[in-house]
Amino acid sequence: MARILVTGMSGAGKSTLLDELARRGRLTVDTDYDGWELPGSVWDEDRMSALLDRHDDVVVSGTVENQGRFYDRFEHVVLLSAPVEVLIERVATRTNNPYGRSADQQAEIRQYVVDVEPLLRRGATIELDGRRPVGDLADVIEALR
Repeated sequence: MARILVTGMSGAGKSTLLDELARRGRLTVDTDYDGWELPGSVWDEDRMSALLDRHDDVVVSGTVENQGRFYDRFEHVVLLSAPVEVLIERVATRTNNPYGRSADQQAEIRQYVVDVEPLLRRGATIELDGRRPVGDLADVIEALR
């Protein structure tokens, strides 16, 4: 059992991976939904602490400014990455999240790849290629447990 954080840029495949893990019966929390993020792109720290106190076997996904405060609470921090053109293609065509459809948002994602992804990489315990089949990625996550 393990607490695992899956992080990465928009379009890397975090939500798709969590959907597959949930389908396999794993407890998952996608912090893009259900009020986990407060204004300023930060997690609700009390709520995240309570989640991690209650569950020793959970996969959480998200990319927020204060996630580093929780790294010591996760056994693994997984960076899911993909080339920027793959990210842009995915966000432009996905149906579950409107972020990334506008040119301004796509420019923002391109800049995040330059500015934020290196920070995520430094904090990660493992990096996975988000272009791999989702079943393969889920197998890797399950093996970390």
